[in-house]
Amino acid sequence: MAKILVIDDEKSIRNTLKEILEYEGHDIKDAPDGIAGLDLAFAEKFDIILCDIKMPKMDGIEVLEKLLDRIPDIPIIMISGHGTIETAVEAIKKGAYDFISKPLDLNRMLITLRNAMEKTSLVTETKSLKRKINRSTEMVGASEPIQKIKDMISRVAPTDARVLITGENGTGKELVARWIHEQSNRNQLPLIEVNCAAIPSELIESELFGHEKGAFTSAIKQRIGKFEQANGGTLFLDEIGDMSLSAQAKVLRALQENKITRVGGEKEITVNVRVIAATNKDLKKEIEYNNFREDLYHRLSVIFIQVPSLNERKDDIPLIANHFLQQICEDYAIPIKNFTEDAITELKKINWTGNIRELRNVVERLIILCDKTITGSDVQNFASKAIT
Repeated sequence: MAKILVIDDEKSIRNTLKEILEYEGHDIKDAPDGIAGLDLAFAEKFDIILCDIKMPKMDGIEVLEKLLDRIPDIPIIMISGHGTIETAVEAIKKGAYDFISKPLDLNRMLITLRNAMEKTSLVTETKSLKRKINRSTEMVGASEPIQKIKDMISRVAPTDARVLITGENGTGKELVARWIHEQSNRNQLPLIEVNCAAIPSELIESELFGHEKGAFTSAIKQRIGKFEQANGGTLFLDEIGDMSLSAQAKVLRALQENKITRVGGEKEITVNVRVIAATNKDLKKEIEYNNFREDLYHRLSVIFIQVPSLNERKDDIPLIANHFLQQICEDYAIPIKNFTEDAITELKKINWTGNIRELRNVVERLIILCDKTITGSDVQNFASKAIT
């Protein structure tokens, strides 16, 4: 169902359209002239607007221009009893979604409305996806530790230097990697992510370097690995401390020579990849335990970034909590809630062992369980994982 505004000086046309479209399940508002139509269009949110061209006070083309100036994404269908090819072309050039002549063809009208609704849905979905993409690379915080990381990223990102990111789980290591990629000269090409801890050791080489058909029992077709997928872009090796030693050796060779060989293949493939790695482990200790190659460590850590825990940057909690508050309320399509000062004070008192990830979970829980204003007592009652 769509909310549709009909602007037409002929009452019979407005009534006919209203009757037909309401029968189809749409919510219809109407206006007798362009000025009244603009007032309605700017006061309420409509999915589609039907607008006559020949009207008193203000003609449809002028209405079209004013509508697109204020609400450019809305589909506007022009209708006219004096329709000519020149008029239709002018309307489309001005930005109209479509042009329909009177007397109206009902079937054509319904098909045009359906297509316009699909366009509106796609525009909305695209905006939502863009917001999510922008969120995924947004670093929130103004404390000294986070400011140092932002300064480091601004220096490092335009280069091709390899970066090793360390820090506790949930501190935002992936976010740092994304920010480096977004500010790099490779940002028009993909950032390919590999979670080394989530891939079984026997499959990690195939995942990274690909394989040829028949390389092993389940290799029923050729597969392109992550290094090739990231060619020209950035490869993010998350939890690299969990990578097997055999895979480490091949990654080292790829970094040294900028060449890979697919599992079961013989041909060397040249790749141009910037590698960013991250881990929550102390790789120097892993080297001592013979779990990590020292030469690979030195290859990866041209630039070293230590992401602070949330407990080390508690001054950022108000900014981060309010950021999550707005984000989650928008995702749930509910009115924006707010924290009281004592709620923020209580959030700062918590020992955040799960870091940013844990804070987001707590904010989401508070949004679900609390009223419009989230108080300090709410935080005390609902911030713990066990709610009784």
